[in-house]
Amino acid sequence: MVAEKLSSVLDLFKTKSPSLIGVDISSTSLKLVELADAGKGVYRLERYVIEALPKDCVTDGNIANLDQVTDALRRGWKRLGTRNRNVALALPAAMVITKKIIVPSGQKEEELELTVEAEANQYIPFALDEVNLDFQILGPAPNNPDEVEVLIAASRKEKVEDRVAIAESAGLRPRVMDVESYATQEAFRLIAPSLPANGRDQNIALVEIGAHVTHFYVLRNNQFLFSRDQAFGGNQLTQDIQRAFNLSPDEAESAKKNHGLPENYDADVLQPFLETLALEVTRALQFFFTSTSYSQVDQIVLSGGCALLPGLDELVAKRAGVSAVIANPFASMTVSDRIRPRQLAQDAPMLLVSCGLALRSFE
Repeated sequence: MVAEKLSSVLDLFKTKSPSLIGVDISSTSLKLVELADAGKGVYRLERYVIEALPKDCVTDGNIANLDQVTDALRRGWKRLGTRNRNVALALPAAMVITKKIIVPSGQKEEELELTVEAEANQYIPFALDEVNLDFQILGPAPNNPDEVEVLIAASRKEKVEDRVAIAESAGLRPRVMDVESYATQEAFRLIAPSLPANGRDQNIALVEIGAHVTHFYVLRNNQFLFSRDQAFGGNQLTQDIQRAFNLSPDEAESAKKNHGLPENYDADVLQPFLETLALEVTRALQFFFTSTSYSQVDQIVLSGGCALLPGLDELVAKRAGVSAVIANPFASMTVSDRIRPRQLAQDAPMLLVSCGLALRSFE
């Protein structure tokens, strides 16, 4: 019975295929990334696609219209131009309960499953037959070589099954179900070497600015010290444009993307938005300082759709008193000739989750 309960629709974390397309389902678009091994520890970006989603078909990570998302995924995969149908997907962190536990080392898998089930019963507020449950051994326990640290992850079955159904209906084979924050962490591993001192022994604030939510993480040696979500994102700028210029939501979004706004846009709309965004970053930093033993961060890395707004990095650096850079997980990769470098530079900050998922191919 234990094995049946632990045999999830998909194994969280565990790669089942040698080659995976990372698929990030956000509130406004699907991002697909395919990587290849270029040898000597170097990856190659083979293909990527950003496919827009209809408004409100994904809200707060919940898929409200499976058919529309399926159609978009089918279109995106076709545009990608690959024969690979194996995909890695992710759940928002808010939909996944995670817990690290310490257990004696050397347990057989059956024994470890019993231990995980017992621990899960303490921390998961649902019946085990209502969840997909998985675990991963992280390594030796910090203070005892006779013990190991194990990460437990659980999510309501319907959350997993929605994403599985979308992939299968689009003609794809879902192989891995991950967690968005862990995929981001995996992609950050490629960014850290470009930072001063290779990012070692430093507190790095990673700010992912989405359409509706900004995810704020602090990592040290690629491990999370802190995470916080703030209900503020690029959609706020769209609403500001609507009000300032009396446009519909679609007109405002189009004008924002195509630079078709009046001359007073920068001073009257964009700059106030950037100031508010910078304030949100400094506010998150204060939460980090007051809720941990740390009193500083050494670097800020900006990602997401708003990361490339002109002047944001300089403004955040000025307000926070810390250097800020734009995330690009592909900076150390070789890139296929089919990809336009200038377009990739614009899109790279939005591709952390999909890149991190595609990296599961190489584990």
